[in-house]
Amino acid sequence: MSTSEKPYHHGDLRAALLDAADTLLDQGGDGAVSLREVARMAGVSPTAAYRHFADKEALLAALAARHFAEFGAALGGRPLAEMGPAYLRFALARPGRFRLMFGPLLQRSKQHPPLAQASDAALAGLYAAAPSPDAALRAWGLVHGLAHLMLDGALPAEEGLITRLLNPPG
Repeated sequence: MSTSEKPYHHGDLRAALLDAADTLLDQGGDGAVSLREVARMAGVSPTAAYRHFADKEALLAALAARHFAEFGAALGGRPLAEMGPAYLRFALARPGRFRLMFGPLLQRSKQHPPLAQASDAALAGLYAAAPSPDAALRAWGLVHGLAHLMLDGALPAEEGLITRLLNPPG
């Protein structure tokens, strides 16, 4: 039986499509995500997926917005010194999601208002916890650079190293 012959019984197809896209993203990065494959995994026709997302970029933008909300929750309410380790742990636990969130799509976030709002909200906590905007930018640059160095294998992704780098003695 093809997916188009299966009865449609999703209570929340949009969420099911995003969940399927997350699976693909976690397995192979954003290049592994296609609306056709997401629809297949969700058990619906590609046409049904296009009713929720105009194209792959719209799907990826919705996915990135979803993950910025999770990211904001992971950082939220923490003192600045605790945000760095939380930032790194998030990136290391979800590399495909992290790379999507901070990839080229973020430059086009104005074309995807929910993504722009979610990214702004997630990073607002960082700026609020820092003593100044410059201090927030320095902290963000440090942990973001460390995240990429660890994800790319240039530095070991070890908890002990994270602690030493972000909480130096003295």
